[in-house]
Amino acid sequence: MLQLALGGNVGVDGGEQAAASAGAPTALNRHDLALGRRTKPNRSAGGEVPSPHMEPAEALARIAYLLDRAREKPYRVRAYLRAAEIVKALAPDELVARVAAGTLEELDGIGPKTAAIITEVATTGSTPYLDKLEEKTALTVGRGNKLIAQLKGDLHVHSLWSDGGAEIDVMARAARDLGHEYIALTDHSPRLTIANGLSRERLLQQLDIVAALNEDLAPFRTLTGIEVDILEDGRLDQDDDILERLDVVVASVHSKLRMEKQQMTRRMITAIANPHTDVLGHCTGRYVVGRGRPQSEFDAEVVFAACERFDTAVEINSRPERLDPPNDLLALAVEMGCRFAINTDAHAPGQLEWQAYGADKAVETGVTIDRVVNSWSTDELLEWTRR
Repeated sequence: MLQLALGGNVGVDGGEQAAASAGAPTALNRHDLALGRRTKPNRSAGGEVPSPHMEPAEALARIAYLLDRAREKPYRVRAYLRAAEIVKALAPDELVARVAAGTLEELDGIGPKTAAIITEVATTGSTPYLDKLEEKTALTVGRGNKLIAQLKGDLHVHSLWSDGGAEIDVMARAARDLGHEYIALTDHSPRLTIANGLSRERLLQQLDIVAALNEDLAPFRTLTGIEVDILEDGRLDQDDDILERLDVVVASVHSKLRMEKQQMTRRMITAIANPHTDVLGHCTGRYVVGRGRPQSEFDAEVVFAACERFDTAVEINSRPERLDPPNDLLALAVEMGCRFAINTDAHAPGQLEWQAYGADKAVETGVTIDRVVNSWSTDELLEWTRR
């Protein structure tokens, strides 16, 4: 903490300038989850919750993480991340001088509210706004605590390479600090241009990045993967020789969601039967918040029978706006004998904690841990995906 005799009041709206960067990870400890304490942080290296005497950059990064966890608007998150980068780059003497002189806002990327937080943390070592966010954004204890404590990883994670908000290594470190053994990096495929889907060439480049990262973070593993679009005829939106190289393939419908029921059923089972498909992603395509979006129509019995026959896991998508499939279909998939993957579809580090919502749905609908593929070790999972 900088030793300054200054005070400051902090507002709760951090929507200043935007920036393209990534957040700082923090964690829920899986042993705490098993005991029903879902909100206690893991204080392991690389994912620490700020101490009572924190640095300004540390506090700003933690605020960004918590705003992501709470599904706040991305521009607010980026404002705090940008401010954290700027402060971290300052020499200690310059930061002291600017806080004392009240000139932080002269720095491009520092607005009134982030300046107030920097001043308050530099002066007192803390900020009530962060304490308020910790409490306000904490995940509540649910029925899925014992189940989530047994999960080993997350098989649906995005990065800045497509439409995510953080670099690959930031997502990986955040997942590691949550207690995961692995994540599958599943950025979008080429056809989804609105999400900056990866071309063949970019995906090949990404494989090299992931290989190097795995050397740095071992034994934690970032599995190579893709969230590949299911095209209208059921084909997958990437070349077979590339899909063959990936550790995990999540296949999802992102277009023509209002397709006629029989055609949608045929489209989905064609993709499910593809030998490269490991997981059927957010199968109904619904949104349950805001204006919402109705679920796609398909013959669920036929689709889940195909999943069981071809050993394709049904994703339980934990994003709060999706929570897909709905519980009636999820219960049917259980009855049909399907496997499942409880995934976050995270696009930012704080969203990796959303897996708890999917675990709650799993318990509510009778999903048992032996059916959940991401409860397996890395070796067990890869043996299954390479079947």
